[in-house]
Amino acid sequence: MPDLDLPTVVDALGTELDGLLHEADEALARDFPGPRAGRQPVHTVYVPAHRFEPDLAAAWGAAALQAIDSDAEAFARIAGDSATVEAVRQKLVSEPVEDLRIDFEDGFGNHPDPEEDAAVDRAAALLREAVAARCAPPFTGIRFKSFEASTRHRGLRTLARFLSVLAVDGALPDGFVVTLPKVTSVAQVEAMAVALTRLEATVGLTARVGFEIQVETPQAVLGPDGTALVARMVHAAEGRCTGLHYGTYDYSASLGIAAHHQSMDHPAADHAKAVMQVAAAETGVRVSDGSTNVLPVGSPEAVASAWSLHHRLVGRSLARGFYQGWDLHPAQLPTRYAATFSFYRNAFDGAAPRLAAYLNQRDSAFMDEPATARALADVVLRGVDCGAVDEQEALERCAADGATLARLARRA
Repeated sequence: MPDLDLPTVVDALGTELDGLLHEADEALARDFPGPRAGRQPVHTVYVPAHRFEPDLAAAWGAAALQAIDSDAEAFARIAGDSATVEAVRQKLVSEPVEDLRIDFEDGFGNHPDPEEDAAVDRAAALLREAVAARCAPPFTGIRFKSFEASTRHRGLRTLARFLSVLAVDGALPDGFVVTLPKVTSVAQVEAMAVALTRLEATVGLTARVGFEIQVETPQAVLGPDGTALVARMVHAAEGRCTGLHYGTYDYSASLGIAAHHQSMDHPAADHAKAVMQVAAAETGVRVSDGSTNVLPVGSPEAVASAWSLHHRLVGRSLARGFYQGWDLHPAQLPTRYAATFSFYRNAFDGAAPRLAAYLNQRDSAFMDEPATARALADVVLRGVDCGAVDEQEALERCAADGATLARLARRA
């Protein structure tokens, strides 16, 4: 073997590679910073702006409890066990709505400017009132009309007016975001970043406003050049994009899918959401599934059928890594939380002993690597966030403190 000074050669080569990969390292750190810190709500409730009231969350919780009481046997059968039923009931009292979006788009419709202006002022003032009274959900926001040419000026006017009325001493409520619907181009996302920069200066806001991109057009999933434009949209938002939300019915209709086959579990929906999921991975942008428009109303048989469908679809989304979805009616809350709590309780029962073994370097039936430990810690913390898992129980059974779990899940 030749007489080589390998350490010197390797050091020199490593320095050379550092230079060659410097730009790639910077791009990776900038474009893929990892998961967004903090809690992700399990759903977003959309309510037309003219129907918003300060006590909406409590009213929806009461209506959801009434729906359960109207057919407790059917709900218990779908929920699966009495512990889940009781946990759902407690959630509907303590925090029935986690995320609220006041809708000035499809749910509100088209109105003359003076009427929409009045609705904007009313909703913004009432949201301020709810936040001050501490009865608003922990996450709130608005959806305004799209940046397509026909609605651009009206959407911008609503956004600007709402921010100016809602802001108090230059601050917006914690957890407030806005939703940009029907996005068809990267340029619209770039324009949104510009608009928010200008409005923040005009209104005197002290913090940057984040926004969600609704993926509900085929152009967002597949551009004319054959690329997934939604991936470019995430990186064109200048760090403002907080989420990608799938729009079940606009997207399905754009593809020509017959109305009675439009659903969250249609193969076309799964394809679009898979593209979203990959586009958002490691960027700090979260993904959300859409909604079902089959509402639990009418006869007992119709309610039970709609509950069963919603429960199945929510569980399906969770199993596929979509930890958030849309709800459109108070009677959907019981099955949202029943499916969510069952998912996280089952996940916790499997994750806790594996995390304890991993952290204490004990032998177990699983050869868990750091990436798997991260997923295990993440699902435990998501369960704690929504109330499915008691925090103290989580720490005891995982044999870890909160800081350790946060570090493993890359939340710290």
